[in-house]
Amino acid sequence: MAREGNKGRGRNRDREEDRDEFVDRLVAINRVAKVVKGGKNFGFAALVVVGDQKGRVGFGKGKAREVPEAIRKASQEAKRNLVRVPLREGRTLHHDAEGRHGAGKVVLRTAPPGTGVIAGGPMRAVFESLGIQDIVAKSIGTSNPYNMVRATVDALKNQSNPRAVAARRGLKVSDIIGRRAEAQQDASTVDVA
Repeated sequence: MAREGNKGRGRNRDREEDRDEFVDRLVAINRVAKVVKGGKNFGFAALVVVGDQKGRVGFGKGKAREVPEAIRKASQEAKRNLVRVPLREGRTLHHDAEGRHGAGKVVLRTAPPGTGVIAGGPMRAVFESLGIQDIVAKSIGTSNPYNMVRATVDALKNQSNPRAVAARRGLKVSDIIGRRAEAQQDASTVDVA
């Protein structure tokens, strides 16, 4: 009997750590109505972004008759769909990226330290949950939050770090990073001239 009691306490402790580990951001909430014979039945749909602010992020949607229940369902789905994204210096992306979903297209650009998060509402929620501190992002096409979040996650899935690129090409990491530094110097000399 004592072992079963310990299992229960341990499980609750894991859930509390899980809650502390992830940051939930409510992106959008929608009220929908179903017209029936007696009137209207209202329901709610929620879009939630969840992240650990250390390189993992996910999104989920939930529907329910009450707002808190819809948010709970959405955050559970988001935790099941986490994606790991490699970050440069823990603050920005390794390279620029584009993502698409439906009519939504997003462009993500790396940024120097001190830039901050320059992005629209749904994309900002994704970046803050992910732990990105410096980025410039632009949404082209739709302003639908569902499509913007999906396009942003699509762009983030295409990120690769120099170690993975070096392994794929059979080079050293220093060769890859050295080329990036040369490209930045070339770009800065072109801007001055």
